[in-house]
Order: sequence, then structure tokens, then C-alpha cells
Amino acid sequence: MLRFLLNRLGQSVVLLLIVTVITFFLINLAPGGPASTMRMEASPEERQAMIEKLGLDQPIYVRYIDWITHAVQGDLGISFTSSEPVIQRISERLPYTIELTVFTIVISVIVGILLGVLSAIKRGKAQDHIINFMSVIGLSVPAFWLGLMLILLFSITLGWLPSSGVGSRGADFDLWGWISHLILPVLILTTTVLPNIVRFTRSSMLEVISQNYIRTVRAKGAKESIVLYVHALRNALIPVVTIIGVLIPRLLSGAVITEAIFGWTGIGTLIIEAARGRDYPLVMGVTVMITIVVVVCNLFVDLVYSRIDPRVKNV
Repeated sequence: MLRFLLNRLGQSVVLLLIVTVITFFLINLAPGGPASTMRMEASPEERQAMIEKLGLDQPIYVRYIDWITHAVQGDLGISFTSSEPVIQRISERLPYTIELTVFTIVISVIVGILLGVLSAIKRGKAQDHIINFMSVIGLSVPAFWLGLMLILLFSITLGWLPSSGVGSRGADFDLWGWISHLILPVLILTTTVLPNIVRFTRSSMLEVISQNYIRTVRAKGAKESIVLYVHALRNALIPVVTIIGVLIPRLLSGAVITEAIFGWTGIGTLIIEAARGRDYPLVMGVTVMITIVVVVCNLFVDLVYSRIDPRVKNV
């Protein structure tokens, strides 16, 4: 296990280095820059002074070496737009995105596995067709359109749920206010993850229940619930756990659109803010943070995978 963890740690460091190199060079070579966001009447001298103040007059490789030197020491730089440390800005927004991600993953996994198993054991029946139809709809409908329609229905027409914001926090925390602000964003993000888990669970269960050892268990007189949820489901979950690790980056990217629609002050809106302001340090900081989150989640998925399937040895 220790050897496996050290090996994955080395791979993660290399991956992180590659991602930072690509991101840094792409954003710095793109047209425009922080000076382009200055007021229209700013003189060329003022723009040049800003470029020199931010160190953007240095060669790009010199800037990257300077950035990576500070990054390994835990300093991701100062935001151009707010003059605050990048780590501080990320730490303020990250908890809100974690809320959406955790609720979305938990709901998608529980509901997706249950629906996938039901669809498999009811193959060819009405329940199977309905679940498959809803999965296709979930995969096909754009998140931004669905989000706007849900706001129009539940917030404007019915007035049941708030259309934006994160709810009361701190001393003014209100449980229902917090939950009501979560419902619509989590629902939208769930539509991007749940259908995939349902379809993978269904196909995996269909493959497993056709195996000879399942027929043997049934021949021994075991209850159908024991056959499905003890013998079949554990093996069927192996590819499902794998796809969850793949869906996490998709979930984070989907949070950008969802947070923008619902005014959710998380990492998604921070990414948009950084891109609009040509805030290079903030873009790099968010990129590093997302990469680390994805690497950690994939490592966790690998560990869970090894626990589900005893044949996998992480040594």
C-alpha cells in the first residue's frame, strides 16, 4: 500500500507540473492582459506602468519560474483585481463549491445505484423504459437552460425557492434558508452526474447477474434480495466506482455554469471573475486547486476500488 501511495504521489506531482506549465503559458500568450481591463481613457504610459508593476514585462519563462518557486512554498501570489492573496480568495469560495459537490455526489450515487439496479432487474419492462428515457433526457438537456426554466417555475411563478444566493451564514444561519438555496443548484448538477451512474449501474448489473456464480447462488435457494444486493451488487459496483472518479472533473466544470446562473459564490464564479479580469495569479491558483481536488478524489476512488475488489492489489 505504501508503495502504491508513493507511486501515485509521484504521478500527481508530475501531472500538477504539466497542468501548471500548460495553463501558465496559454493564459500569458492569449491576446489582451490585465492592462486591457483598465479604463478606456487610460494613456499608453499608464498601461505600460501597470505592466511593469505586475512584472508582465519579463520573459514568460522567467515569470513561470518565479511563480512555481513561490507556489511550492505555499504562496500562489496576489490577485490582480482585489490585491488579496490568491489562497485567501480561494479559501473563501471553496467551501461553497464543496457543499454543492458533496450533496450532488451523495444524492447521485445513492439514487443512481438504486435506479440502475431497478432498471436491470426490470429489464424490458415499463420501469426500465421510464428510467432509460429519463436518463437520456438528463444527458441531453443543457444545464443552463434547465436552470433558467427551474428558476422561472419555482422562484418566479410559484415563489417556493430562492433564485440566487447561498443563504444566511454565521450568526444569522437559517437551516431552511440554507437548504432552500441548495435545492435548485444541486438538482441541476445532479442531472449531469446521475444519468451516467444509472446507465453504468444498469449495464454492470446486467452483466453480473448473467454470470454462472449468480446462477449457482440462486440454485442453492438464496433469497433474490441476497443474490442481488450481496453477491451481484458488490461486483457490479466496480466499474461504477471508476466512473465516479471520471465524473468529478465534469462536476467541477458544470459548477461554473450552475454557480453563475444561481449566483452561488463558489469557485465557479471565481473562475469567471478571474477570466474577465485577466487575473493571471487567480487563474493559476484556481487551476492548481481544481487539479489537486481531482487527484485526491481519484486516489480515493482507487482505494475504494481496491476494497470492493479483493483481486486488486495496490502494491
